[in-house]
Amino acid sequence: MVPTTTENTQPADAVDPFSYLGMVFNADGTITRKEEPLQTPATFDFTQFPVFTQDITINQSNNTGARIYVPRKTLESTTANLLPVIIYIHGGGFVIGRPSSPIFHYFCSVMAVETPALIVSVDYRLAPEHRLPAAYQDIVEVLQWIKTSPHELLVKYGDLSKCYIMGGSAGGNIAYHAPAFIKDVDLKPMIIEGLVLIQPYFGGTKRTESELRHVNNPTLPLHVNDVMWDLGLPDGADRDHEYCNPTVESKLGVCDWIRKLGLRVMVKGCDGDPLRDRQVELVKMMNERGIEVVSSFDEGYFHGIDVFDPSYAKSLCLAIRNFISPAHETTL
Repeated sequence: MVPTTTENTQPADAVDPFSYLGMVFNADGTITRKEEPLQTPATFDFTQFPVFTQDITINQSNNTGARIYVPRKTLESTTANLLPVIIYIHGGGFVIGRPSSPIFHYFCSVMAVETPALIVSVDYRLAPEHRLPAAYQDIVEVLQWIKTSPHELLVKYGDLSKCYIMGGSAGGNIAYHAPAFIKDVDLKPMIIEGLVLIQPYFGGTKRTESELRHVNNPTLPLHVNDVMWDLGLPDGADRDHEYCNPTVESKLGVCDWIRKLGLRVMVKGCDGDPLRDRQVELVKMMNERGIEVVSSFDEGYFHGIDVFDPSYAKSLCLAIRNFISPAHETTL
């Protein structure tokens, strides 16, 4: 598989990207996934996490669903207010990860407690078996399910008039594109108030300075990043396809729909992320399009810090709480 970027910066001693992703690349161009890593079951053990979690199936034929998180304090309170609802989309370059993956399960557990919020963590279809826009379409299906077949936990504890679509890394890419896919969908009584994009995953055919500076980034090596885009984008698409590069001419008109739907956007990044320059470009573009954006880029850290560092996760949840609060702060 030849990366579609115009610049080859793969280190000579780079690890095999497919092995890095838990896959084997076959001679016929298909991939075989290795044995699935250990998954965290939905847990009712409050000694481990002070949250109640439950898995639900949304589309059995597509094997898609979600994991719902409700803070224990909310379950036990007789006077608790309804919680804002965060539809969370995990990362993994479109090709790996599930809500039950330990890092995503732990992060959603922390977010449910620290924000606090009712979390719907989406189990969407993965590439290359299901290339983009499959994941985008799955988010629409989840939102329609919340509207038409609300789970008892959502009915009892969730405020459907205060919903946010949030994603980290590739999940941030999916969350960003969601408005263009829901533009003609009547979601009432749901009201989507905003997007939360954590180190959103974007690219382009020309390398950026931050990509070249972090070519050997431990959590997102550039040659692995190349392969994930090759596996995730539609067949024949290069990295100046609008699914990857939001700064190119858009047939979907994503920014226009974010503005028309009146969505506020939070973008969080860091200097140690190879994709930082892409994220800065995104913020600049949204500001120029008249979208209300609250953005912050921390010094240091690395791509995926939100799900790998518990202390960072807690501070991030504080920023999210400020953003979704009625009297939200303008700095993170």
